[in-house]
Amino acid sequence: MRGLFKRIIVALLTLEAKAVLRIYKPRIVAVTGSVGKTSTKDAIYSVLAPHAYVRKSDKSFNSEVGIPLTILGRPNAWSNPLRWIENLIDGLVLILWRSKYPEWLVLEVGADRPGDISSVSKWLRADVVVITRLPDMPAHVEFFDSPEDVVREKASLLAALKSDGIFVANADDPKVLKLRDDVPGQSMTVGFTLGSDVMGDNLQLLSEKGPKSLPIGLAARVHYEDTGESAEVRIMGTIGAHGFMPVLTAIAVGKVLGFSLPSMIEALAGHSAPPGRMRLLPGIKDTLIIDDTYNASPAATVAALQALKLAGGKGRRIAVLGDMLELGRYSTAQHKEIGKDIADAADILLTVGFRARDMAEGALDNGMKDDNILQFEDSHQAGKELERMLEPGDVVLIKGSQSIRMERAVEEVMAEPARAKELLVRQEPEWRRR
Repeated sequence: MRGLFKRIIVALLTLEAKAVLRIYKPRIVAVTGSVGKTSTKDAIYSVLAPHAYVRKSDKSFNSEVGIPLTILGRPNAWSNPLRWIENLIDGLVLILWRSKYPEWLVLEVGADRPGDISSVSKWLRADVVVITRLPDMPAHVEFFDSPEDVVREKASLLAALKSDGIFVANADDPKVLKLRDDVPGQSMTVGFTLGSDVMGDNLQLLSEKGPKSLPIGLAARVHYEDTGESAEVRIMGTIGAHGFMPVLTAIAVGKVLGFSLPSMIEALAGHSAPPGRMRLLPGIKDTLIIDDTYNASPAATVAALQALKLAGGKGRRIAVLGDMLELGRYSTAQHKEIGKDIADAADILLTVGFRARDMAEGALDNGMKDDNILQFEDSHQAGKELERMLEPGDVVLIKGSQSIRMERAVEEVMAEPARAKELLVRQEPEWRRR
């Protein structure tokens, strides 16, 4: 019965969303990829917001439910039927009575299962399509026949691109770059690869002054290939090359729309990474937390470990890693493969969940000492042990798939737990009860 109710609600919300798009005709930026969608969507919003009335997907509203809700400007009603009906009524009001509506929508589009994006692309028309990254082993591959099928599903968003639209492609990813061959219109490349239309280089870690020298943000130079214009961009509160890529992509989108580079740099000055996405948080005992707890895939975990390795500071590097879910038959091999990156990046490893034990095995095989590896059943236990063992100057990466709830470990060791609702992912009452 609940499944039938959901299908009816999704169908009605989608009908209303289509009607709203026909009536109000907003311009649309659609963002997909297997890594960095939410961070990119938020950075694009920061660039657009000073110039127009803009709405973005809330959190990670990127599904068959989340996209229509974003278009209608309605919240997730979770398991409350009355609130879903209220959402439908509000959507009908928006259709029947003209209201002030955003000029731009920045929509995150995700794929958990085959057909998720291709079905959306049949009715959504985008002025700009952004594809962030398509790694060899993407998230959610469990529900597809192969990793290549995930790539094809993500690429199907290009069918939503208007004939005069622009495809913004990650020049650092050969799979994304190759998709330009299938786009009849314009495209723009962005990345750290030489010759990109919007290119970043000289990426530097910004560190606090003082004996601990803990990282506080990133700086890089941004170059325009066509005009030669360049400028330094600083982003505080995040770390890692993949933490800067969303900002670089947002600048590329802004360039497409005719915004000046100085105005975008000014707009991004107040930008911060979304909760749970490579966000730097002060920890107890004068430590630093790299909070990457929103989700985990092999590519994202490797990138996070590379950031940990280069984090600087005078203390130890500690990786607290939970299961990477939805990998299906690839799970064991991928968890073990991560072990060599752990051994290279971290001094101490704490794992959470039974799949993550394969990470520990991989780390042991690659030279990490057995005494430096601890294994736990849940994130709360891992957080308690982490709280006990932390020393001043330590840098801690905490990451895992959504269902492992690694944000609970962050809450145990963050310096300001009273701000958990503001700083961490999944703090809504519905999530807190799970």
